Amino acid sequence: MLKINDLMGVVFSGLSDLVIEDVVDENDLIKVIARTRDEPVPCPVCGVLTGRVHGFCGRTVTDVPVDGRKVVVSVTVRRLACPALGCPQQTFREQVPGLLERYQRRTNRLTGQLGAVVRELAGRAGARLSQALDIAVSRSTALRLLMRLPLPPPRVPRVLGVDDFALKRRHRYATILTDAETGERIDVLPGRGADALDAWLRTHPGVEIICRDGSGAYGEAIRRALPDATQVSDR
Repeated sequence: MLKINDLMGVVFSGLSDLVIEDVVDENDLIKVIARTRDEPVPCPVCGVLTGRVHGFCGRTVTDVPVDGRKVVVSVTVRRLACPALGCPQQTFREQVPGLLERYQRRTNRLTGQLGAVVRELAGRAGARLSQALDIAVSRSTALRLLMRLPLPPPRVPRVLGVDDFALKRRHRYATILTDAETGERIDVLPGRGADALDAWLRTHPGVEIICRDGSGAYGEAIRRALPDATQVSDR
């Protein structure tokens, strides 16, 4: 029979920061009973290491499915007392960095998988595919996960595409900047005047070629900010 430690290394390697005490088979559900390690952790306010246990509390989180079945992790977490005199945080509940975040109901690796799904499919379609992957989320939850994803770091393309589009036709417009070589969206600027594009180009040097529409405002902004850049204008 495979031991719990062997299961942790093969099936539950993502839970290696915890001490797994038991794995219970509940038909369509796998329940993992675990606890945090008996190691000192820093106080979140003053940073002093402490291992003085004030009490215990439980957390229940969902992990990535195994064998087509949902995995629920029941974790016993310590509430620790800070030994530093004068620290306003007298007691605190320990966290498991890289595995569990504060107030989170899913492990970080499950959240990462769901984030990859909703990044591509957004709300309804992301929720439907998640159901097929044995991860039950609603459309609203999928959208919340999407909104929490960090934006990729901005980069400056060699060939920049500039065009305007209507947020509300005849009332509100904006300017979209794209990488003309890959089609990737780079940024969206408010309005479609010269000042916003001028300011962006001055703070993001490195553009060599700019493909734009026939707007005179865009042409003037490019001549002011990047006089050496090559302009390619459509009709």
